[in-house]
Amino acid sequence: MIPYRTVYQGGQGEIQEKKSRFIAQVFPVETEEEVTQTIEQIKKKYWDARHNCYAFVLGSRGEISRCSDDGEPSGTAGRPILEVITGQQLCNVLIVVTRYFGGTLLGTGGLVKAYSRAAQAGLADSRIITKQVGCRLIVDTDYNGVGKLQHIAGKMKLPVLDTVYTDRVRMILLIPTDLYEEAVKRITEATAGQAVLTKETEEVYFAEIEEKTVIF
Repeated sequence: MIPYRTVYQGGQGEIQEKKSRFIAQVFPVETEEEVTQTIEQIKKKYWDARHNCYAFVLGSRGEISRCSDDGEPSGTAGRPILEVITGQQLCNVLIVVTRYFGGTLLGTGGLVKAYSRAAQAGLADSRIITKQVGCRLIVDTDYNGVGKLQHIAGKMKLPVLDTVYTDRVRMILLIPTDLYEEAVKRITEATAGQAVLTKETEEVYFAEIEEKTVIF
């Protein structure tokens, strides 16, 4: 697992160029099946449009990417949309740009510009996040260690997922992979080795959204 930028909530943008309407819609997707289903839905919704061009990138490393001009001159629609996606280093995203022809030909340069602008407008209306990779660390300590743990979590900006108070304190921290060793070292030193640390082996993706930690 590696961190990557993606769309959390898709948006919609629209531009006009010489009376042609370009409507861009952005979708978070994870499989080619989702891509196919979404494109079919768009074509049904905009059945009377001249073109429904699209591009998508799948995989945290962008392993799969495809695009379609859907009847526009080759390289004037799908490729510009794809370049907008890759230019923002986004993964697991689909952009469909629907065109209603306005009666005036735009030429290849005009089409490239229009589809690029529409895709950018759609992304501007979307919520983009960075999915980080981390793991849960369960820390079991006595009450003397609580303040120290809270201080470390605040200093290192580690999300505290839960805190359970009994005769001891059980705190669950979410730690980015690249900070794990440092966090363990600080906790061990701060509690003089008295805290019991249990790492959950499964890595998770998470992101900070509206000051809340969301785990995927």
